[in-house]
Amino acid sequence: MSQAPLAQSIDTQADHLSAKNFSRLAAFIHDYSGIKMPSSKKTMLEGRLRRRMRTYGHTSLNDYCRFLFEDGGLEAETVHLIDVVTTNKTEFFREPSHFDFLEKKGLPALAEGRRKPLRVWSAAASIGAEAYTLAMVLEDFVADRPGLGYSILATDICTDVLAKGVAGRYPEVMIEPVAMARRRQYLMQSKDRSLREVRIRPDLRSKVSFARLNLMDETYPVDRDFDIIFCRNILIYFDKPTQAKVLGRLCDHLVPGGYLFLGHSESIVGLDLPVRQVANTVFQKP
Repeated sequence: MSQAPLAQSIDTQADHLSAKNFSRLAAFIHDYSGIKMPSSKKTMLEGRLRRRMRTYGHTSLNDYCRFLFEDGGLEAETVHLIDVVTTNKTEFFREPSHFDFLEKKGLPALAEGRRKPLRVWSAAASIGAEAYTLAMVLEDFVADRPGLGYSILATDICTDVLAKGVAGRYPEVMIEPVAMARRRQYLMQSKDRSLREVRIRPDLRSKVSFARLNLMDETYPVDRDFDIIFCRNILIYFDKPTQAKVLGRLCDHLVPGGYLFLGHSESIVGLDLPVRQVANTVFQKP
């Protein structure tokens, strides 16, 4: 059976966003997600949008923009548009000093005299490697403390990566930072060895809940009693005013004595926040 030909081939060499459409897209992306889109990212944006515009059969980037901004397509397309422009780099045990701090100082302090479960939020979770790393650390910690439980909320603006997090399947190469004892305890090898893939064990997956959340929203539809919030390596994409608003909202959801973790390349210098630094890019709410 033969396939129908494409309506028209796309000449990627000639197809570029007009200055007007790039400005419109950059403004929308920034306003909606907080992500800065300078002119230096124009080529990157064009490449990612070409994959998306084929969904509707558009033959040029500017035709796609006309669909978004003039033909009413933006409302239905927003989630997909943001999915393709977000960058989702993540690793297991990325920035390991943070997990060392949790194991040696943070978790023991939070657990002292505690009866209720620990509540943790991975606020830019991507495909879930950070959230499942936290789950491994917490599972090991509570194993020696009968009656102490925990839960982890993993959120991201990108629906594609959230689906991968729920599935909990990862290439074998991604688990290299995971200690062998934890691999045996928390990971399952794919039955099809050609896939070179592992999956998080169901009991650990059950401790992590995934949900879509936009950090740019004025309010977050989550509880306000988190003991630990990880928001790492996303603030670098925001300008200072946006960083201040996002971090202020996150601090509102942190309990007194709770910890906020940022990426090692991120800083709160110049921001008025109700936290004090207790380790490198680790902050505690008094």
